[in-house]
Amino acid sequence: MLRLAKLTDYAIVVLAHLAREAHVCVHPASAIAEATGVPQPTVAKVLKSLTREGLVLSSRGVTGGYSLARDPARISVVDVIAAVEGPLALTACAVEGLGCTDEHHCQVAGHWPRINGAVIDALRAVSILDLSRPDPRALSLPPALARS
Repeated sequence: MLRLAKLTDYAIVVLAHLAREAHVCVHPASAIAEATGVPQPTVAKVLKSLTREGLVLSSRGVTGGYSLARDPARISVVDVIAAVEGPLALTACAVEGLGCTDEHHCQVAGHWPRINGAVIDALRAVSILDLSRPDPRALSLPPALARS
C-alpha cells in the first residue's frame, strides 16, 4: 500500500480549507483548527512546513494568521507531499542519484523512474482547488431517490 503521512493528509485538509475560505484574508491557526477538526498543535506544525515551503503566507500580530501564497489551482498534491515529506519516490530506484542497491540483479530497476513519473504526473493533475470543492459523490442522489 502506498501511504502518505498523516501530516500530509492534515496539510491537504488545511490547504483545502484555506482555498474554500479564500475570501477571508487571513486565518488564525485556532480558527483553522476549529473549522477543520485538526488539533491546533498539529495545524501549527503543518502551517510551519507549508510556510517554509512557500505554499502559505504567515503574518504576525493581533490580526495575523495564514493565507495561501498562490492560487489554489496552482498548488498540486505533489507540492503538498514535497512540502511535508520531501520528494515523492516509490522506491530508491526511482530517484536519480540514490541508485538501487540491487541494480545488477534487478530486472525492473530501469522501469521505476517511469512508474514514479506516472504517479507524480497523476498527483500533479489534482490541485488544492479541486480538493476544496464538494465531493462529487456527496452531490449525487442516493439510488432510492434517483429511481423516484
